[in-house]
Amino acid sequence: QVQLVESGGGSVQPGGSLRLSCAASGSIFNPDAMSWYRQAPEKQRELVAILTISMLATYADSVKGRFTISRNNAKNTVYLQMNSLKPEDTGYYYCNAVVGRLNYWGQGTQVTVSS
Repeated sequence: QVQLVESGGGSVQPGGSLRLSCAASGSIFNPDAMSWYRQAPEKQRELVAILTISMLATYADSVKGRFTISRNNAKNTVYLQMNSLKPEDTGYYYCNAVVGRLNYWGQGTQVTVSS
């Protein structure tokens, strides 16, 4: 089995930056796709960014130009660099990995953007 552990969340002021990390452990990790989701209180979970094995990235319109998803295959880690953060970016962020027929989720990490 693959286990995903997120880190790097926290509280920042508008305009600040955070880098989220998602580290995989438990088995050989060669995902077909990695993605980040987020969920604000009383809202649906939404896709933020996805990165395929071919390194093609897709972003939600709300974060384009501000967020960057990347992978370090040697470290079995996926990152989400978040710049120019806005209060509406506040939420619980989850890492997701697709490996063949299997789908894995991390435990999530809180991101709070406020003055």
